[in-house]
Amino acid sequence: MILLPVLPIIIPLAGAIICMFFRKNRRIQQTLAVLFSVGMLAAALSLLMHVRGGDIAVMNVGSWPAPFGITLVVDMFSAVMLTLGSLMAVVVSLYAGFDLARGHIRFGFYPLLLIMMMGVNGAFVAGDLFNLYVWFEVLLTASFILLALGGEAPQLEGSIKYVTLNLLSSALFLAGIGILYGMAGTLNMAQLAQTVQEGGHSGLVTMVAIMFLLGFGIKAGLFPLYFWLPASYPPPPLAVTALFSGLLTKVGAYSLIRVFTLIFSTDPDFLHSLILIGAGLTMISGVLAASSHYEIRKILAVHIVSQIGYVMMGLGLFSHLSLTGSIFYLAHIIVVKTNLFLLAGAVHRLKGTYDLHKLGGLYKERPGLSILFLISAMSLAGLPPLSGFFAKFTLIMAGVQQEAWLMVVVALAVSLLTLFSMTKIWAYAFWKPAPTPLPDLQPIRPVAWIAFLLPMAGLTALSLGMGIFAGPVFRYAQAAAGQLMNPAGYIQAVLGGG
Repeated sequence: MILLPVLPIIIPLAGAIICMFFRKNRRIQQTLAVLFSVGMLAAALSLLMHVRGGDIAVMNVGSWPAPFGITLVVDMFSAVMLTLGSLMAVVVSLYAGFDLARGHIRFGFYPLLLIMMMGVNGAFVAGDLFNLYVWFEVLLTASFILLALGGEAPQLEGSIKYVTLNLLSSALFLAGIGILYGMAGTLNMAQLAQTVQEGGHSGLVTMVAIMFLLGFGIKAGLFPLYFWLPASYPPPPLAVTALFSGLLTKVGAYSLIRVFTLIFSTDPDFLHSLILIGAGLTMISGVLAASSHYEIRKILAVHIVSQIGYVMMGLGLFSHLSLTGSIFYLAHIIVVKTNLFLLAGAVHRLKGTYDLHKLGGLYKERPGLSILFLISAMSLAGLPPLSGFFAKFTLIMAGVQQEAWLMVVVALAVSLLTLFSMTKIWAYAFWKPAPTPLPDLQPIRPVAWIAFLLPMAGLTALSLGMGIFAGPVFRYAQAAAGQLMNPAGYIQAVLGGG
């Protein structure tokens, strides 16, 4: 059991290396990527089962005890993030075989996907800040190449903006790490939490916390640091964008929740008020930008921003219920947002455009695809009994409990505007007749079409299940939030030998 936390890192690394030996064989690469992604998912599920009762899995690499060595830690929060991330890798690996051109496969899509997943998983299990930084750089390198894969001008422009802003983010993060190490003499998060709780250096700790908020805020897409995202996410193939939308900004959000519940507790009124203000502005700016667009990719891309605002709302309110809502909302948005991008890719695969003014009539042509899109779109908007409703309801109830009325009004208004923009996509692309009928670019055989829809149908079913069986999901999120609100268990598991 002690080796379990390292498996989500080793498995994708091994898969990427083996895939490189079959660089010219598209089918073998896809098969290997799916198999190794399933292996990641199996390891993540094993960890989820291990920690679901409140245990925390700890591995000290090289048998060096914390805080002297590298420590990998998995609690209930990181276990669910590992599980959902691995599931998205499985789904995108399957979908990419239909979506990507041969050139993208030949240039290393599948090895890069697995390397990126190694970085994502490493960030979820890192028990010290320096290794969290290292894993961020691993996923940044792989994601930058994935963004530029194909070498088209819009992709290169978006990838340059992406890497430039993320390098700034990494510089802020690294500078903050240096200051913390100089102050505390350690980068182990459990020991840092102890040191900060003992008092002293409160002003310095608050300054470093703001540096981390800026650094992780860029990665998560918080206002006003998100402007790289709408330029970077739409241009790549939709398999790439779907993976990014489901995971990259979520790793930033995960890191913010981790450090601001475990380490930075010296000035909660100021810091969490700052986060709450940023969350509100992020929600408003994202949804207003989405409402103004008439291109499916751009609408979905800027909606990533507004949805991250809901996650940060829970952290800003900083109560047991609000963190429960943040975890529930993260799980919901990873599934739904990935699925919406995959469905948008299916529309483009059929009609060759994302422009809503050119689309129409898909409900009659492709009723299955239309129903899948409608369910995911309404879940994003928060209609009952879908998963988005229960996640938003939890966050709004947390706001009501704390009498944060302005934030509650903002959350409700943004939800209505989200419904407007999702309804706009449905009305233009699926319901109204096409202004100029567009034939399918490449007619897809029925058997192939069913296989193409399977990943999207699976994610839709998962989203429905999270809504219909919201009780167990809520209870798990509630228990995970309890661990975050009471970090003594995390500290004891790491420093007390697990």
